[in-house]
Amino acid sequence: MNFDRINEKLSILADAAKYDVSCSSSGSKRQNTKNGLGNGHYSGICHSFTEDGRCVSLLKILLTNHCIYDCAFCVSRKSNDIKRAAFTVQEVVDLTINFYKRNYIEGLFLSSGIFKNADFTMERLLLIAKKLRLEENYNGYIHLKTIPGASPELLREAGLYADRMSINLEMPTEKGLKLVAPEKSHDDVKKPLGFINQQMTEFNTERKLIKSTPIFVPAGQSTQMVIGATPENDMEIMHTANQYYNDYNLKRVYYSGFIPINHNDTMLPSIGTQPPLLRENRLYQTDWLMRFYQFNVNEILNVNNPHLDTDIDPKLSYALRNLHLYPIDINKADYHLILRIPGIGVGSAKKIMQARKFGNIYAYQLKKFGIAYNRARYFMKCADDNYHIKDYLPSQIKNKILSTSKSKYLKNIPNQLNLFD
Repeated sequence: MNFDRINEKLSILADAAKYDVSCSSSGSKRQNTKNGLGNGHYSGICHSFTEDGRCVSLLKILLTNHCIYDCAFCVSRKSNDIKRAAFTVQEVVDLTINFYKRNYIEGLFLSSGIFKNADFTMERLLLIAKKLRLEENYNGYIHLKTIPGASPELLREAGLYADRMSINLEMPTEKGLKLVAPEKSHDDVKKPLGFINQQMTEFNTERKLIKSTPIFVPAGQSTQMVIGATPENDMEIMHTANQYYNDYNLKRVYYSGFIPINHNDTMLPSIGTQPPLLRENRLYQTDWLMRFYQFNVNEILNVNNPHLDTDIDPKLSYALRNLHLYPIDINKADYHLILRIPGIGVGSAKKIMQARKFGNIYAYQLKKFGIAYNRARYFMKCADDNYHIKDYLPSQIKNKILSTSKSKYLKNIPNQLNLFD
């Protein structure tokens, strides 16, 4: 084995893979066998994160950065003058096993540029997964990217060896996709997502009758959208995400702030060198409100409110726009209403529901539950503290919350410049 050449390939193909953020490794149920290597389990894979929140704990690589497509936003587009490389199937298998044994990684995230055609590429991704499972007896986590246009037979077999599969939507709307990748279509994504989802349902149904039925994509499917490369507003982005959650039972939708890679392409926006991380963060917060806080997407983003606030989170923004629904009595309200109080998370809401079985809840108790009391107090009623929210305008409440947050922040960093003067 030419180790210098392998290192060069690894440098090229790991760097090219860093733009794909849809690599969550949680949710697998794959158990180790008696003599196997690795274990993918309920608690997920151990992660480490870069400062902007991207997961780097998996061996995250492309099989190749050769590609037949010329997507304007992609570093691997065929017209780019970059160094190209490709692993062999066995090289990826050996890297995964060797890195795992050295405790460098806890799993594999494998994607690829599309070379020759979709089936040719998907066959090689599938072969890597099969070799790891059947020849190396590897039971650790494997995330495979679905290749658009690959045959159903290949997708079905891949689902028997992968823990998670994902396929990137790329842009939030078909119109936006055509601007930067005219050769692609959202239909190319919907078909495999629908097929995998159908297979997951069938396998799960069969397993209820036949316990020996093999597991199929136990960690589910995910997708990714690039944010900021095309002119969609936040409402369009989150309505697309909501549709895909509902139609294909996705585990996650990822929002990747656009990073300007191809600076000479006039069809892409010029945003300097930093991706829109604040907007990305607000979109993730909205996503959590939809998935864990029982919010309907139309409550957060609609034609009258198509953009997320940058200075406050979407839950607080919703509350300030709907003051007529507050304050919420934490001693009487249902669980889903308590979740709508800014500053109260899922864990705290559950503690409140348990605690009030033993009597009324007071302010001092709430502070011990870990809620953001200085924010929540404006929107809730407890046994001894009822803030008169009706006496204030939304802008006044917002300013009070922001000023409190800033003063607490500055108190913790007394030797730093006051950025809020």
